[in-house]
Amino acid sequence: MSVWEKIRWKAVGFLGRFVLRACAKTSRIKVLGEDEYRKAKQAKKPIIFLIWHGRLMLVPYFFRNRRITALVSPSRDGEIITQIGLGWRFRVIRGSASHSIVRAWVEMRQELRKGGELIIVPDGPRGPARRLKQGGLKLAQDTEALLIPWSFSAKRKRFLRSWDRFLLFYPFSRIVAIYGKPMTVSPVLDESEFETERKRIERALSALDAEADSHFS
Repeated sequence: MSVWEKIRWKAVGFLGRFVLRACAKTSRIKVLGEDEYRKAKQAKKPIIFLIWHGRLMLVPYFFRNRRITALVSPSRDGEIITQIGLGWRFRVIRGSASHSIVRAWVEMRQELRKGGELIIVPDGPRGPARRLKQGGLKLAQDTEALLIPWSFSAKRKRFLRSWDRFLLFYPFSRIVAIYGKPMTVSPVLDESEFETERKRIERALSALDAEADSHFS
């Protein structure tokens, strides 16, 4: 990456943070379900947040300055998220199911075994939308991490006509952010049992989206 490209991406990150901060700061954010997450955090348990691709807009602002690790696709869109996140003290690991994941897997496992927190988008970067891929569950099996779904919705919002129905929220809105109940995945599952667990967690994450939306129905 050339010097000018680095400058351009830094500017993109600054502008992204400016827009997100303006939208969020002028809105009222209500947080639900945080108690169980706080208990897990105090117990220094490793945590994997699962967030659908379509519910990412609030994520960089909401989780800012916590030094959380995020798995981000090594794509152009991923670079935008990376530049925004780095300015808010995220640790970014680049990798996805459609790119080499071996090095990223090692880094994520090390982070979780230290009791860290990780954000994974289990239907990214190309979908299918709200189809939970296996990687996050296998990582939880490997590290004994808790899986915590997370979602948000807003009173003043718009769903884009994109593959993920990306949710945009506007300034001066009411927002609800919800932590789901922590879940575990047994390290000893056969193929059929693993698929049953995958579907259970997929339903829980989608149900959290519906719960968030229901606050403004």
